[in-house]
Amino acid sequence: MSVLKLCLLSSEIVPYAKTGGLADVAGALVRNVSALRHDVRAFTPLYPIVRRNYPDLQPVLGAQRVPLRIGDTEYGFSLLTCAYPGSDAPVYFVDCPALFDRPGLYTNDPDEHRRFLLFTRATLEGCRRLGFSPQVFHCNDWHSAFLPLYLRTLYASDSLLARAKSLLTIHNIGYQGVMPSAAAADVGPASVWALLDQGDFGRGGINALKTGIRHAHRVSTVSPTYAREIRETPLGMGLESALRERTDRVTGILNGVDYQAWDPRHDPHLDAHFNPEDLRGKLINKEMLTATLGLKIATSRPLIGMVTRLTEQKGIDLLMDALPDLLQARDFGLVVLGSGDSKYSGFFESLAQRFAGRVSYRTGFDEPLAHLIEAGSDIFLMPSRYEPCGLNQMYSLRYGTIPVVRNTGGLADSVQHFDPGTGRGTGCVFNDYDAPAVRWAINTVLDWFAIPSIWAQLQRNAMAQDFSWTRQIQEYEALYRGLA
Repeated sequence: MSVLKLCLLSSEIVPYAKTGGLADVAGALVRNVSALRHDVRAFTPLYPIVRRNYPDLQPVLGAQRVPLRIGDTEYGFSLLTCAYPGSDAPVYFVDCPALFDRPGLYTNDPDEHRRFLLFTRATLEGCRRLGFSPQVFHCNDWHSAFLPLYLRTLYASDSLLARAKSLLTIHNIGYQGVMPSAAAADVGPASVWALLDQGDFGRGGINALKTGIRHAHRVSTVSPTYAREIRETPLGMGLESALRERTDRVTGILNGVDYQAWDPRHDPHLDAHFNPEDLRGKLINKEMLTATLGLKIATSRPLIGMVTRLTEQKGIDLLMDALPDLLQARDFGLVVLGSGDSKYSGFFESLAQRFAGRVSYRTGFDEPLAHLIEAGSDIFLMPSRYEPCGLNQMYSLRYGTIPVVRNTGGLADSVQHFDPGTGRGTGCVFNDYDAPAVRWAINTVLDWFAIPSIWAQLQRNAMAQDFSWTRQIQEYEALYRGLA
């Protein structure tokens, strides 16, 4: 089979910068596509956190202090590079201090759109300076969604890039990169913004993600169910018509899991390891988790874990209704790690005070604690309103931590409701997005936990699941080949 030439753009890539699953997927794609011996090169912004943690990045000759005009401002960018860990795939960092030297990866600043317009243009200009002619540009989310339009306009006659195809992956359609119509000059000359959605333009806005959907050669998203859901209201969030226009060019590929990092047999964050044949290490992790968080529950009692962003999408409003009564009526513990909306963090703080010794809430991002929660909990709770893919439910299955999930998106594609009669299934799945459904699901899984033979079968089923990238990467490779 011929070697493919691929360029991947992502606003975040592990291990360099991460706020969510996008970074995990981007990193996994780079490593796994490279392992198939394809020529893959990744581009990502150079944030301050990357500059601090990776001081040995090398400047790219011929790509230093390159002038690039966005609207009425001329910026300069440089490329720095290193090999992606465990591979020979190069990662190129777009260094533009005027736009990227800010406290966080993302901002609410009025020039937020300029930051990623420059990132996208710098990737294209970087390929030209590297003499690299990708067959496929793989764009991710709104941050690089103008690239398909640029290929059809600004670079349509470029000798290196004119034949390239574009793939846009939607990781979460809720983030669309909407900017005011006044930003048209920043997007490009009239030949570019004339191809923007004129209805949106007349209403005063430019939608980056819609632009990508309209002009990409192919569109993908991160689970088959989510690919269907976003073609309809309400989960299409205003883009359902644009997606239906491209129905034959939209596909869903379930995300994979990095089992090098997430496997209880060798998890580097755990002191006690375990496997399906010997779960003693799981009990030790439960003891360590409860001790670390100051919980006073017996290890024989069920422990529910959550690692989540505290946003409406994640179903926290349902838990505000359901959890207090459940904790009052049933004997179980709860550990939550997450940050986000102050309304939700305040709820978990008050819950931990009210049920001291049974509920623990930790705010912020703590990778070792996230692994310990996966390993030491018995049950993992994900009651999402919508979930493009989700990774924690797949981590949980590997750790024998039974997921309780809503029947949506990637949760529906990766967890099958358990039937005690047949012994088949891997978790507890509920349908309706309301508090009674959450109460039913939690009560159901607590009842299963109380019967050791049922629980043992459920854990065996869960830990036998395989969502490795070894399988999923074949679907991406086929998609790339179809484009190339």
